Amino acid sequence: MKLLVSIWARPAYVLLSAGISLVVFTIAVWLPNWRLVLTIIPSQSATFAEKVSLLTSLYGSILTNFTTFSALYTITIALLFGVNIVVLVHYVRTTRKIRTSNKGTWTSFGGIVSGFLGVGCASCGTFILTGLLGLFGAAGSLVFLPLGGEEFGLLGIVLLVYSIYTLLKKIDRPLVCSPPSLPPNY
Repeated sequence: MKLLVSIWARPAYVLLSAGISLVVFTIAVWLPNWRLVLTIIPSQSATFAEKVSLLTSLYGSILTNFTTFSALYTITIALLFGVNIVVLVHYVRTTRKIRTSNKGTWTSFGGIVSGFLGVGCASCGTFILTGLLGLFGAAGSLVFLPLGGEEFGLLGIVLLVYSIYTLLKKIDRPLVCSPPSLPPNY
């Protein structure tokens, strides 16, 4: 925990985490209205101020399009996503000169992907996962899950927390090779 606090003591990391969390949250909130967003942005009939006003008003859909449960895990995933990226950046910077296993990096990537797959709302379910399963004709199988596919949001949270924990553990106790031993004749 001390390591996480020391990482967060750097203003650049706080800004990076906040920015990434905002981007992930924005994607999650705008995703149900992607056609509207793609229509408004290039539109010549709306002023820049009207476009910004409409796009910022879409943040209110977290209260209307999402259940309380899905809104909570969407916000949690966005925050953990930002923390995970910052810890990963710190890990890469601190281990740049030391060759270590890529396990922490792959764990972080797994947490990021699963967190992104779990983003969704009450009316649409998990957007990305439903689209991927639809390619294989398996989207209807989500109704057989106890939470209707929201399990993937919980899985994303668990994997992001595990990823952060693993990266912090690797930063705190890096893999250091012992120097080669000399033959007995020396």
